[in-house]
This record gives sequence, structure tokens and C-alpha cells, in this order.
Amino acid sequence: MDAAEWKGKIIFHIDMNSFYASVERNHDPSLKGKPLAIAGNPRERKGIVVTASYEAREYGVKTTMPVWEALKKCPSLIIRKPDFEKYRAASAQLFQFLEEYTDLVEPVSIDEGFMDVTSAFKERNILEMASEIQNRLQRELALPSSIGIAPGKFLAKMASDMKKPLGITVLRKRELPEKLWPLPVGEMHGVGKKTAEKLKRLHIHTIGELAAQSQFTLKDRFGVMGIKLHERANGVDDRDVDPEAAQEVKSVGNSTTMSYDVTQKQELKQIIAQLSEKVEQRMKRKGVCSNNIQLTIRYSDRQTITRSRQLLNPMFSKEEINTQAAELLDKYWNTKPVRLLGVTGLNVLPVTQAYKQLDLFSYQKDIQEMQITQTVSQLKEKFGHDIIQKGQRNHDNK
Repeated sequence: MDAAEWKGKIIFHIDMNSFYASVERNHDPSLKGKPLAIAGNPRERKGIVVTASYEAREYGVKTTMPVWEALKKCPSLIIRKPDFEKYRAASAQLFQFLEEYTDLVEPVSIDEGFMDVTSAFKERNILEMASEIQNRLQRELALPSSIGIAPGKFLAKMASDMKKPLGITVLRKRELPEKLWPLPVGEMHGVGKKTAEKLKRLHIHTIGELAAQSQFTLKDRFGVMGIKLHERANGVDDRDVDPEAAQEVKSVGNSTTMSYDVTQKQELKQIIAQLSEKVEQRMKRKGVCSNNIQLTIRYSDRQTITRSRQLLNPMFSKEEINTQAAELLDKYWNTKPVRLLGVTGLNVLPVTQAYKQLDLFSYQKDIQEMQITQTVSQLKEKFGHDIIQKGQRNHDNK
């Protein structure tokens, strides 16, 4: 399916499959293939299930189920307490990866987001590109996903829910009668349990019956929301994918998966230096800085660790970022072969809000460094990254 054959926008909805469980498995590969639930208090068998792996779901374990009931359905269930620091770090890697394809990426939660690839995939096969994204997410970040493809955000969201795990589903307006309209109205995105019950009292049981209902009736019963529901059911959705509408930026980073096991520290540090430069460039584009640098290391056995360092002053240059990340490598790398490295600035804040405890002698130097860094970044964006190279001292000329 070539983009040239597609009419209108090309919107992808990327939805991660059992995200928290997938992240836990990345940090502990022994969990692979086992029924796993992320839940409140495993020791006291209290709390509810936040998410469950697909192996656990086969036993009937579901989200919001009490822990005691989940264990009754699946006695071999492994339960882990939520670790949101790990999940946020993995989420940052996910969206940084998606931005490799297009700047028009809109996160809507920690594990899902929209991409407008209309321009990016202008001359590409749409299904092939979706498959590439899905395969790379699985191979490089060990994160399984489902992808919905449609001319609008609502239909893309509905499409990604139609086949899980690891599904790729296309939903065009001409396919609504066979793919969307037969579904129960309660499965429609944006329709909660109470709204579904009210619709059923109007004898609206399927999305198709909602699409065929009079707008006047729906507006009279539900107000403006009734019109939106009618439009969505008919595939009408002209909302843009808006990165500015996304949640506040909290981290900026970059990661890379090596095609072979890296065992030499010097090579790892070279990779960290390259990642640090990319992090600097992204911070400049977003106008932010960070005083908390995180290093992610994934070993060849898929075990993943994240370590961070909190500093007094915000950082904005690749040299500072690289120094901190390299020191984290020195301290925490256990010499095992490495397949992935990531460098991330956490808890970022706008440069305009950043503060620094400056003494009289360092103030002028820091201001000059910031101006030089911004100028170099602008030159590279305009003329290419090779425009400025590190100079070498000529020892023959004294």
C-alpha cells in the first residue's frame, strides 16, 4: 500500500502491549514467558492488578482485578510492584525512537501515542514502514506494540485495538461498515460504561447504529459530546497530531542498539559521546536543560539497568552530559557484553527557568559557553553536522 494511493492524512497510533510487564522483563529476562502481573502489595496479597502479561491473561487475570483473585485464577502468577521510574525511562526511549521518523509525534500516555507520517512516508509503502517500526521496537527496545493506521486519530486508535499483541491494522473510511460498525458501542474509544448504558436505552447497541442515529437526537441527549460521538462513528476526525498538546516534556534522551556485542570500555565511551551530542541537540530544539543524567545499559542477555546522577547545576552541553554519563559507565558497568546504550536528561526544565549557583569568576565563562553552544547547534542544523569539526593544535607553528 503506497502512500501515493492514500487519500488524506496518514496517522499511526502506536500502542505498547502490556508495557509495564515488558519493561520488567527487560530488567529481568528470567520473567520471559511466565505469567506476570504488576500490582500493589504482593506480600500481603492486597491491591489490584495494574497490568498483566499475555501469559497471565490466558488464565483470566485482568487489569483492576484484586491480587487475591488473580492468584486464585493463576497460582503460578509472579507479581511485581510498580516501578514508575523504570517505566518513565522506557517511555522516554520509546518516544525518542518514534521521533526518528517524524517530528509530528504526540504522546497521549506513558505507553501510547500518535504519529503523523503523511510527509515522512510520502514515497514509502505504508505497511512496510509500520512493520519496520514494530520490528525495530521489538528488536532494539524489546517492547512489543500494536499499530493502527487511519486517516484520523480516532480511527487509528480504534484500529490499534483490533489486533493485539503485535498487530498492524489499517482502517479506512470505506471499511467502516465491515470493520467498525458491527462492534458493540461500548468498545468505542471515548464511550464509557455509563454512556454505553444511556445509548442502549436509545436502542443503540453497535457503533453502526450510533453512526446511523440522528445528530439532533444525540445532541438533545448528550449535548456537544453527542455530535462528536456521531462524527467519530462516521470516521469524521480532523484533529491534528500536535506535539505541543502532549504532556509536558520531562526527559530528553537518545539510545542506540549495537549490531554486535560491545565489550571494550573505550568503544562504549565513544558511543556515549555520540549519544551525548544528540541529547544536546534535542535539548536545544526543545529549549530545555537537565541536572539529572541517566545512563541505560542493556546487556547481551537482555538484562537492563538504569542509573542516574543528580547534580547541583543544570547542564546543557554535550561535554557536561558526556562526562556524567561516562562516569556512570565507569561506576556501574559490570564488564558484561553490551547491546544497547542510552543517555537521557531527566527532570528537564526550560533554559529560561534554569538557575545556577555561579561565582563571580565563572559567570561570564558560562554565559559565553551557552552562546557558543547555541550558535554551533544552529550552524549544524542549517548546514549539516559536518560543518564544524574539532580543531587540532599545530605543534610546528609556535
